Amino acid sequence: MILCLDAGNTRLKWGLFDTELKQLVGGALAYGELETLSLPPAQLAVLANVAGPEVGSRIEALLGCLGIPLCLAASNTSQCGVTSAYDNPSQLGVDRWAALIGARGRHQGACLVVMAGTATTVDSLDANGVFCGGLILPGLDLMRASLVKNTAQLGAEAGEFRPLPTNTADAIMSGCLNAQVGAIERQFAAIAHVPGALCLLGGGAAPALESLLAIPFRRADSLVLEGLARMGQVSGIRNRP
Repeated sequence: MILCLDAGNTRLKWGLFDTELKQLVGGALAYGELETLSLPPAQLAVLANVAGPEVGSRIEALLGCLGIPLCLAASNTSQCGVTSAYDNPSQLGVDRWAALIGARGRHQGACLVVMAGTATTVDSLDANGVFCGGLILPGLDLMRASLVKNTAQLGAEAGEFRPLPTNTADAIMSGCLNAQVGAIERQFAAIAHVPGALCLLGGGAAPALESLLAIPFRRADSLVLEGLARMGQVSGIRNRP
């Protein structure tokens, strides 16, 4: 069994995978509740950590109490059928790298990998598994909160999407949603001509975006964990001393 842990910007997601890379159980929780987390037994834990060293140390201590060996995932030049064209592959966020590997496991054709969380990442994989590059933009909630916080006359009340908003709350929400969807569809246009091209969409804001997308897409909410499970099967990840 491989225990996969995705330490993101705001919370920890985890999943237990069997030898066939099938997810058996999983969950998510805020970092304030980390010490209360009850994890299942596993032969190996694989961690993608973008939350910083303090969170990493707490996760390591938790796994140490359970006697589960820890492997730290890292972005690479080539791994699990994905090759990176990033200028400096090691600088690519490990969560993005794991999501690309998870996406390659799900879809062997050209693919746009969208993770809509605190930040929204929009990454392009070609049909040969080459990560060609991608975007990072503020996530839907962060975009909306920034606009409300940094303008004097805009309120914080929630709005909804409308094609032609006629009140301020709807104008803010519609603008932020259109910005997210526009970035995704613009990036997809570069691969739209490739037969079988698909967008894989995950993250907490995915439900708000999916009804507006006018491109072929599939919901894929566990790509990072699925990628970590695949990474855990290869020798490129070394046990932490």
